[in-house]
Amino acid sequence: MFFASDNTSPAHPSVLAALARANEGYAKSYGTDAIMDRVRDQIRDLFEAPEASVYLVATGSAANALAVSILCQPWETIYCHRNAHIEEDECGAPEFYTNGAKLTLLEGKDAKIDIEELRKAIHFTARAGVHNVQKGALSITNVTEQGTVYHPSEIAALTALAHEHGIPCHLDGARFANAIVATGATPAEMTWKAGIDVLSFGGTKNGLMGVEAVVIFNPKRAWEFELRRKRGGHLFSKHRYLSAQMEAYLADGLWLDMAREANRTGALLSQGIVKAGATLLHPTDANCVFAKWPRGKHQSLIDGGANYYFWPFDQDIEGPLDVDLSARLVTSWCTTDEDVECFLSLMNG
Repeated sequence: MFFASDNTSPAHPSVLAALARANEGYAKSYGTDAIMDRVRDQIRDLFEAPEASVYLVATGSAANALAVSILCQPWETIYCHRNAHIEEDECGAPEFYTNGAKLTLLEGKDAKIDIEELRKAIHFTARAGVHNVQKGALSITNVTEQGTVYHPSEIAALTALAHEHGIPCHLDGARFANAIVATGATPAEMTWKAGIDVLSFGGTKNGLMGVEAVVIFNPKRAWEFELRRKRGGHLFSKHRYLSAQMEAYLADGLWLDMAREANRTGALLSQGIVKAGATLLHPTDANCVFAKWPRGKHQSLIDGGANYYFWPFDQDIEGPLDVDLSARLVTSWCTTDEDVECFLSLMNG
């Protein structure tokens, strides 16, 4: 019953097999391996973007920070939701890799940016000219940090407003596959067709050992990314091990199959805990469930071996049993119906 994060799940066997194959013999280094050539073609085909530049890094933080660094100067700002991952969970990496760009935090229900909040923030930026930070980039997280999903039309509305003011747009897609499955959109519809300039295309949370793709839809920005990736220490010499994971991920739609299974069990879990008396804090659009229920049930679950996070973390398991505590539960590609049933049995016990 591991619901703490999809990061805790194992790599898919197909990915491990691909790594074993890639380990045979010799291969060119630093992203010039033959597997990477195939991956580049796979991603270009998948996104209907034959001119896109494609790069691999090992972590989501590196993908996001490097991606926004080519969109935003040090004296500019990055607009994002107050609960965006780049704000809450990356230890200032975007600010570091942009050499000091500011984050402008926006409000919006269920961690989705309210377009009027963005409009006000844009008009407020640089109100005193040289004395203020300037308009930089917009970063949208999909799936959001509260488990909700933007549809392409919602992304397009935000990016249209940003582009009116010369602001390029980044999509943090750590759970991009889950968002695609949830909406039924194509990768192109969710990204460049909706106004996204650069995508962080996640894999680590969805069955990979550790690799993320950065997809740059305007190839004019590619050389700067290459320099920043090298300077930032994220250009792997034995790059074939990143390439092999991504190739296996994309083969025969595995990336979508894994996300589909995670979303399915996420829905089962969400529906089950509501029947058991929990209250959802946000809609369960993909594989992340946010809910609250009495402390006594939390104690039974934890004593029974359930793993999940209190959300926020600073809630105390000790105290009156009838007081509600909130939690985040995340399903993964290998969560089983039995995992969910066992959790619900403890919750109902």
